[in-house]
This record gives sequence, structure tokens and C-alpha cells, in this order.
Amino acid sequence: MDTSFHSHQPSDQALFIERTAQGKPVHPGMPKLELVKKPISFFEFWPGYLFYIPVAIQWLWLAIRYRGVGLPLIANPTIPLSGMVGESKADIFSQATGEAKEKIANWVLLENWQSSKDGAKRASDLILENGLDYPLVAKPDIGCRGAGVQLIRSQDELRAYVSSFPKDGRIVFQQLVPYEAEAGVFYIRYPGEKKGTIISITLKYSPYVIGDGKQTLEGLIENDPRAGQLKHLYLPRHADRLQDVLPAGQPFRLAFTGSHSRGCIFRDGRQFISSEMTQSFDSVCDGLTEFYYGRFDIRFKDIESLMKGKDYFILEVNGASSEAAHIWDCRGSLTEAFRTLFFQYRTLFKLGAINRKRGFSAQSLRQLVQSWWREKALVKRYPSTE
Repeated sequence: MDTSFHSHQPSDQALFIERTAQGKPVHPGMPKLELVKKPISFFEFWPGYLFYIPVAIQWLWLAIRYRGVGLPLIANPTIPLSGMVGESKADIFSQATGEAKEKIANWVLLENWQSSKDGAKRASDLILENGLDYPLVAKPDIGCRGAGVQLIRSQDELRAYVSSFPKDGRIVFQQLVPYEAEAGVFYIRYPGEKKGTIISITLKYSPYVIGDGKQTLEGLIENDPRAGQLKHLYLPRHADRLQDVLPAGQPFRLAFTGSHSRGCIFRDGRQFISSEMTQSFDSVCDGLTEFYYGRFDIRFKDIESLMKGKDYFILEVNGASSEAAHIWDCRGSLTEAFRTLFFQYRTLFKLGAINRKRGFSAQSLRQLVQSWWREKALVKRYPSTE
């Protein structure tokens, strides 16, 4: 399969850092983080509407070529709109069988509660009945880019989260898995084929600052080469701790959710793709009916185990709108980013055309817009992201 782009390979003289706190790595299981002169690329945080203009133009051209403007919306025909927007995490999880079901971190869904008290009680009962325990990850069932995701450590935090959540929404509570290392694995398979291809691995490093016993948290953020450029993300999130002076060697995590737009650090990990890992995700996708295209967000024990296709849990399954997120590695180029995105959307149209021949009908762009508006309206009312 020609992916039309190549793995980033660090130069022989690349410098690496292992951020440690009290003698222990703060990114256990992850490859060492490369030290770079420019920790943020010039295009990394461009507005989405601006960045995706070339992709929109390509979409129109492909629509003419394939005679179907909505073909990407049937690339994964059993997921509404192929997972382009507004898809339900719980509905996708519920479809999973076999290896896919086993790999998805244990979860429950809360919906249709009448009051904050009722919602918290029902959530607590669901958690107990399904064998989950604190800490948990709470996330909106419909949402993207980490919106509304929080770590729930106690019954009090559970009640507070449910109280702040819109009652016409749905909440997924998922067990916090025992691994710290996190990645996004992008997988493609064509209908009728037994094997697919992993085209991208994005390694996700939680941003930390390390206390020195002198500076406040605010000072540590402002003086950090990367965090200081993203303080608009971090300072409001930790407003109640900004004047704390962290003891020397104490780590402070600036963002929990593994979303780039929320401040997580992304690195291209394509050099770690292996045949054993691909075989493992082939087995996972055997348990997801008619799933051909998307990104698995996972946590794993360590990079060596992941390369063997072992010791990982699936946190989310993302469909047609997901990115091969290695493009947000600050070492990458804008040319590489667009080459990757153009390949992705060519593939979406190709899959859609194949599925059209198989008898699937594309949903309308009107349905796409309606789902987008609904998701946008919900996201505005979600709790803050941790």
C-alpha cells in the first residue's frame, strides 16, 4: 500500500531528554523525548478553518472525480456519517466483539438522568455493578479534541462532574488503565481484505513542569520553553494553584487529556510500526464490523511491548474525521502535513466508492451539518477539560 509519505527518522546527532522527577521518568514506557530548538512549529496552532482550506478544495475535486460529494461518509458504513462528526463513543464500543471488546478499557454509559442527585446515584451504581473503580476518566459520549474530559478520583468529584454536565447529553465513564504511555494508532483496511496497514503512530507526551523549590507554578509555566508559549491553555486550567511553590523535584502535570489542542506534546512514532503490531490491530478490527479507517487512541505498557502487539488498552475509536496526528510533531513540515492529509482524504473517497458499489448509500451533507451543529452546541455546555 503506497502511503505517499515516509517515516521521520531522528538524525544520528539528535539530542534526547528524559524528564525526571525524584529520580523517576515522568513519561514511563515512552521513548525519550527529543530536545528541539523550536518546541512549537509555526503552523501547529493555526485555526482549523484556515488550516483545512486546501483539504476542502481537494474534497470538491475528489467529489467531481468520484461523482459523490458524500462518499467519505460511508467509509465506515456501520458508523453514522462514518465518524466524521457527532458519533457516539458508546455506540462504537457496543459494536465491539472479540479482540476489540477485550482491548477497550472497561466503560459504562450514563444517560437520561432527571437531576444531579439522580445522575450521580445512577452513575455510582453503574460503576459498582460493572466492576469499575476510582480513578476513572469521565468523557462526553459525543465530543472531540478532549472537550469535557476529566479525571474522576472520588465520589465527590463524580457528583461535581455530573452536576456540571448538560442533562440532554450522555457521559462515558471509563476505567483509568494502569499504563501511562499513550499513542494514537492510525489504521486502514480495504473491504474484502484480511489485513490492513498502520500508516501512523503518534506518541503523546503529557506536558509537565518540575518544581525547583523556588518558583511558583505560574513562574515554572512562563519560563518553560514550550509551556510558556501555551500559557493561555495552562494558566486558566490551574488558576487555583498558580501561586504554589512546588518542592524541588516534584512534577506537575499541565494537561491530562491526550489532545494536541489541549496542550499535549505529539511526536511522530512511525519508526516503531512493526508487523506484529499490525497483526494485533488486524485482530482488533476483525471485531469492529465494517470498520476500515480511523485512529485508535491507546495507552500501553512500553514501546517494546507495543511493537510486539501486546499490553495496550483502547481508550477511543475515531472514524473519518480523525487525523494521522503525527503531523502535529513540531519537527515536521507543513508540506508533510498536507501530503498526509491529502492521502487520508483520497483514501476516504476510495473507500466510499468501494462501499457504494457494495450497496451502501451515502448520507447527505445536510445530515452532516445537522450533526456538526448538535455537537458544537453540546460542547459549549460541557465541563472544563482537565
